[in-house]
Amino acid sequence: NTIKYDLIVYCREPEECILSGIMSVKGKKVLHMDRNSYYGAESASITPLEDLYKRFNLPGKPPESMGKGRDWNVDLIPKFLMANGLMGLFEKRRFRKFLIFIANFDENDPKTMEGVDPQKTTMRAIFQKFSLGQEVIDFTGHSLALYRTDEYLDLPCIDTINRIKLYSESLARYGKSPYLYPLYGLGELPQGFARLSAIYGGTYMLNKPIEEIVVENGKVVGVKSEGEIARCKQLICDPSYLMDRTKKVGQVIRVICILSHPIGNTGDINSCQIIIPQNQVNRKHDIYVCMISFAHNVAAQGKYIAIVSTTVETSDPEKEIKPALDLLEPIEQKFVSISDQYAPTDMGTDSQIFISRSYDATTHFETTCDDIKDIYRRMTGSDFDFAEMERKKQDIFGDAAE
Repeated sequence: NTIKYDLIVYCREPEECILSGIMSVKGKKVLHMDRNSYYGAESASITPLEDLYKRFNLPGKPPESMGKGRDWNVDLIPKFLMANGLMGLFEKRRFRKFLIFIANFDENDPKTMEGVDPQKTTMRAIFQKFSLGQEVIDFTGHSLALYRTDEYLDLPCIDTINRIKLYSESLARYGKSPYLYPLYGLGELPQGFARLSAIYGGTYMLNKPIEEIVVENGKVVGVKSEGEIARCKQLICDPSYLMDRTKKVGQVIRVICILSHPIGNTGDINSCQIIIPQNQVNRKHDIYVCMISFAHNVAAQGKYIAIVSTTVETSDPEKEIKPALDLLEPIEQKFVSISDQYAPTDMGTDSQIFISRSYDATTHFETTCDDIKDIYRRMTGSDFDFAEMERKKQDIFGDAAE
């Protein structure tokens, strides 16, 4: 009993669900399968709180002070966080001039460039042009442009300018924060894209254990599950399904911390993202802190969840994140995990198997979006065009499509 599809997507991480939705809108016949009964897999939102204690093998039950277990939806890997508080830097005259230059910069209008060649002038030269200090440079490169290393400093400035413009335009659009975060946790995000796929004819099957990825002459032709084969032209999955086609590229430590207070010196806000640039703590990788709270329907009333993460550099990962943990004291309960990171060795050119990368330590979706665009490019041979998605929607729903 064989059913044919253009694409089979295995796993319900946000990446796979987003690609499933995109390909469904493009008119592909998509089958989305998952061995789990819940959304998110590695990036799931865990509820009730008792399940989080079990997952991390903590003895006993949560204390009564934690409130009702069902009031908690704890992200294992948080992304899409809201952030506040740039005014201290905006008040600095040189930085204000720099931001005005960035806002006005138009690579198609030489009058806005002030003698800068966007394809040749380095970002280091731009910072020197405005006489910005090292701390401001660290903040701009790692917290606004969201770079993870300092390699960008000696590359053409246009990419960095566009990244900062994206941040500032997002900030202007949403007021206090350039970030969005789904109520009830990140597990809501893949559900949204799963529904998008379903609207456009995608088929979903949950609790479907994978028995075999069927390959003939080096190319995927289907997936076998519970004795049935669903045939396909292409397959998307996360590294856990095809470890022999991946390589380990590092480790990430994440510490989920339950607090009864907001993070100090943040103005008692209910959510924030803190990025500690690598140079500030003599490291090769930034340290990330994100905090969400009862205001986002992820914790009991008056409770906060802060997650600290970084790329592991030593044999004592918890010591590496001490500068971040110190910001959170007192901590009511900690949940520590160290995860291996994997990247595909098979790019899918011949096999038509497209494997996503493991989640990194960042608390934003910048690198995840890069991976989505990379997989899309490898699958289709072209760059993702959002305008095309809008046209597809209008073809189906007419001019009233939203």
